Amino acid sequence: MTINIIVVDDHAVVRAGIRMLIESDEELRIIGECENGQLAVEMVEELSPDVVLMDVTMPVMDGVEATRMIKQFKNAPPILTLTIHEGTDYFFQMLQAGASGYVPKRAAPEDLLRAIHVVAEGNVFLEPQVAKELVDDYLARVQQGGEKESYDGLTNREREVLTLIAEDETNQGIANQLEISIKTVERHRENIMSKLNLHSRTALVKYAIRKGLISLNE
Repeated sequence: MTINIIVVDDHAVVRAGIRMLIESDEELRIIGECENGQLAVEMVEELSPDVVLMDVTMPVMDGVEATRMIKQFKNAPPILTLTIHEGTDYFFQMLQAGASGYVPKRAAPEDLLRAIHVVAEGNVFLEPQVAKELVDDYLARVQQGGEKESYDGLTNREREVLTLIAEDETNQGIANQLEISIKTVERHRENIMSKLNLHSRTALVKYAIRKGLISLNE
């Protein structure tokens, strides 16, 4: 099944690079490009893409407002944030607006392709730094006596991987330390996030509220 994509970025060179990358995956197809959020809203309404790649800071209308408007459409597509901004505050602003994931522009090409597939399937894609903060917060609550049931549901290996994620180890670093393959590490990470219910927007919003990144009044 082909995943139809709209790319929204105010830099033509960036859009060209993204096009070259996406064209390397036979399951992905770009059906539209534009340089600001206002055009993105119009293009989504006209073309009904499966996924929108959305920059954050753009002229005329930024990615946050464009995302908020697009998500008001009936059958709105998932929106994947692709930006130079690395702070989690930007991630949670986009999350609150309705985005399903966040990929920094420094990310490896395969990470962006995987993220597109993840959000197209209706899931949330977590950038490693965001995942680390979620894990840190979770482990802190485990130490305080909370989350015991979910922690007990993890295997010993998953607990080892969870600890290494909290220590900011890369997948390669985790693989080296545990003497397992990177694919096995990735599978453990997916299982951990699923068991901790950190693949849903609801769970992430609750986390953001708890950390003060999203106000209850907003």
